[in-house]
Amino acid sequence: MEILAVMVAGVLVGATVFPARLKGLNEKLTLVATALLIFSMGVLLAGRDAFLEELGAVGWASVLFCLVPVAFSTAAVYGLTNLFLSDIARRPPGPRVAAAQGGGAPREPASRGEAVMIAAAVGALALGVAYGLAGVPLAPVDFVADHSDAVLFALMFLVGISVGGSRGLLGKLRQYHVRVLIVPAGIVIGSVLGGLACAPLVGMSLPEGAAVASGLGWYSLAGVMMTDIAGAKAGSITVLANLLRELVSFFSIPWIAKHLNYPTCIAPAGATSEDTTLPMLIRCTNGETVVLSVLNGVICSALVPVLIEAFHQLM
Repeated sequence: MEILAVMVAGVLVGATVFPARLKGLNEKLTLVATALLIFSMGVLLAGRDAFLEELGAVGWASVLFCLVPVAFSTAAVYGLTNLFLSDIARRPPGPRVAAAQGGGAPREPASRGEAVMIAAAVGALALGVAYGLAGVPLAPVDFVADHSDAVLFALMFLVGISVGGSRGLLGKLRQYHVRVLIVPAGIVIGSVLGGLACAPLVGMSLPEGAAVASGLGWYSLAGVMMTDIAGAKAGSITVLANLLRELVSFFSIPWIAKHLNYPTCIAPAGATSEDTTLPMLIRCTNGETVVLSVLNGVICSALVPVLIEAFHQLM
């Protein structure tokens, strides 16, 4: 709730007093905050006890439980949004088409900004993992890694400013009504089916596999719950799989935006579409998709403990 409150504060600032001339600065600060947050993820990942041994023991299972639910979620959301959200699922015409329709001269490709975002994400993750494995403490770096929550709050405030600066989005969203549930429904269905597909391959029961995939990217809560329910190995797979899902989202969103449609970009992010992966969604999609992604993140986050507990009862 605190994260949403910070974002709402940012929306109010962006909609009322934030100067339009500072939009570029806000985007740069958002990129910096995102990189710092991914760096902290890398430190957290590499700083786990026996990280390398754990990676060898459960790494392939974690990758499987990341990629298959992401692929299934993406397919499900793509199909559902084309059926029920076709008015916003259609990708806008490219710059040459827009120019031919009276939109003026072709613009520079938008992929340059996306490439910068991806490069920053890869570099930050690599540095974070390297620092976590090095075991050489540096006070300023440790301060950033230990205060990742503060970085996340700052990021959400900056993201809120970006959303608030886009006029008329919330009003336009009212026309969708119950259709705002289409994206989270596709994510949940695809993730659970992906977990069911992975379970036999790693020697898990079907309910346990579905529970692992029901983390929807929320690795901290899902990992704790699965450790209590199914033991340390299942908990480790859950943490790594859902952490990888969050990281994979940064790299898959630009591709999905280019080749599929904008709402489908929310699919790999899952529960993180309201916070950590939102900057990439802002850069690669449009305002309507950003608002849908925030709502999706809230819904998916609320469903994570419900789904895991429901599958726990079936184990």
